[in-house]
Amino acid sequence: MNKINPKKFQKSITEELNTIKDRVRNLVGNAHWGEDGRYKEAILKNVIRRFLPTNLSIGTGFVIRKNNKDEPQVSKQIDIIIYESTIPVLFSEGDFVITTYKNVRGIVEVKTKIRIGELQEIMQKAKENGELIGKDIFNGIFSYEFDGNINSNTIDQALKGAKNCVNHISLGPDMFIRFWKREDRNKLDPPVKNCQNDFYNVYELRNLSFSYFISNLLELTCISELDDRWWFLYPIVGTKERHRMKTVCLKD
Repeated sequence: MNKINPKKFQKSITEELNTIKDRVRNLVGNAHWGEDGRYKEAILKNVIRRFLPTNLSIGTGFVIRKNNKDEPQVSKQIDIIIYESTIPVLFSEGDFVITTYKNVRGIVEVKTKIRIGELQEIMQKAKENGELIGKDIFNGIFSYEFDGNINSNTIDQALKGAKNCVNHISLGPDMFIRFWKREDRNKLDPPVKNCQNDFYNVYELRNLSFSYFISNLLELTCISELDDRWWFLYPIVGTKERHRMKTVCLKD
């Protein structure tokens, strides 16, 4: 019997995204950056869609929620919305949707390349959308490429500003960032000993950042436990904590 290779499968997701991400640019050059960006959103949506259960849908658009003055507030445009399809949306046309916060399970901001100086502004937009939705959801930033030093203090300040509203970040195929609650400190192997508060861990996952981003999205948006497939979703032997580069501790 041939052995299956989940790590190779997960790496193939990164390879696929990297293979097709430049096709539009190769055809049109630098003339239509907006179309190039929309194409990359579509690529990621199509990959995520393959893995979603039938009760979840994926689109792009806006989320509406009333504030404490009973006035409707509209989110900024959201590149990817994962939403519960058993609850009606307010409007849909193709992949474009407008819905209320109740059926939103996850949101993603998609970028072709993030330069380190842009990260704080991108994080702020994702944070504002997350705060408007106002419940525990997958709130991610996905960038096909990253230009900068992951150890820069600029990264730390951007993460501290986002707090717990942005919880998963993929910066190119190798760098993955995840938010953890303080009670998770001693559950990790090795444990986090230099922080008593909520925190972000920064990992270097060679050619696995994209797939770990998607695996975490699936875990947090599905209502059923996925504990029968951890070995498939997270195939790094000894857990990704062995690839932890640093911890960014948040203040109370």
